[in-house]
Amino acid sequence: MSAPAPFPALRPAAGARRIGWPMLALAVLALSACGGRMTDDVLRGGVPAATNLPRATGLPPASVRTVARRDFGWRLIYLPHAAPRDAEARAGNSLCALERKRLARIEPIALIDPASDPGARKIDIHCG
Repeated sequence: MSAPAPFPALRPAAGARRIGWPMLALAVLALSACGGRMTDDVLRGGVPAATNLPRATGLPPASVRTVARRDFGWRLIYLPHAAPRDAEARAGNSLCALERKRLARIEPIALIDPASDPGARKIDIHCG
């Protein structure tokens, strides 16, 4: 006769084997749902929604107040004293390039409340 093994082989019970795989699958799904997600949302014009628009203008970050995509192109609010001389043309060309279009025109727009952001300038950038 052979001597019994010092430690018997451990085998899961039949019930544990049945629920093992589904529990493992649920754990993997739960862990994969955590963390950052990539977006494939796209703005009008084909610009990925994850684009950093203030950086895309090509202007210094301190000068850019707001960048928004509109039906006609782009609306930009910036501080001219903190931007280079050619800020409007630079921003217009950069933002229109995101849509693979050329800059058509830049129109200055009056601020609704100039006292809310002194020195700011609002422009509409039309891409063609």
